[in-house]
Amino acid sequence: MAKSDGVIRILQGLLVFGNVVIGMCGIALTAECIFFVSDPHGLYPLLEATENDDIYAAAWIGIFVGFALFALSILGIVAVIKANRTLLLVYIILMLITYAFEMASCITAATHRDFLTPNLFLKQMLERYQKSETDNNNDKWMTEGVTKTWDKLMLQNQCCGVHGPSDWQEYTSAFRTTHSDADFPWPHNCCVMDAQGSPINLDGCKLGVPGYYNSNGCYDAISGPMNTHAWGVAWFGFAILCWTFCVLLGTMFYWSRIEY
Repeated sequence: MAKSDGVIRILQGLLVFGNVVIGMCGIALTAECIFFVSDPHGLYPLLEATENDDIYAAAWIGIFVGFALFALSILGIVAVIKANRTLLLVYIILMLITYAFEMASCITAATHRDFLTPNLFLKQMLERYQKSETDNNNDKWMTEGVTKTWDKLMLQNQCCGVHGPSDWQEYTSAFRTTHSDADFPWPHNCCVMDAQGSPINLDGCKLGVPGYYNSNGCYDAISGPMNTHAWGVAWFGFAILCWTFCVLLGTMFYWSRIEY
């Protein structure tokens, strides 16, 4: 087979181990990306309304890549054990294609993290929250999604607006066109609620009395989960790429040492 059977046997063992790790990483990557795209925090409507949900696209690519890595790791183990040049060549080619897809997924997730700025969500909230007139069915659907998501965010996280309640006072919004400033200085979901889900003191909330309204913004509740998932998809993917690169180099060397 090769000039030095001892070295080749050691290399075989290392490549088998490397592919076992790749297979386990593929399963973990798939599980992580499935968890991300399942939208456990219910924030996808906010990203969709920005018309830039590439972070979710990166996660979908990660799901495909995870399955591919698992399948290719099995092919690689079989090819290495059998010392079959044809199988090894197929493995190398397919792994390089998968490698390119995963690199695209990682770069997309890492770069689009910077897209999630406070001003992005502020502009979207002001334009779409409880917007009464929509241009078409798609606009109506996005507006309803943004409104429901913001209502849930403000209630669950006890927050108000992006930076705070002042967002509703300092900027023109679709909400302000249909609600008077006296009755709705900010949405009632910004009020501190009782156990039944009603404001504990609606008048105090309207007047901005401390303790009766939520003075903190919701940006951390939005960016925190999204950044966590984006970094997870990106950096775990980069770690897999580094390991896979080493295994690929070893496989290419092994392929070159097998006799026809």
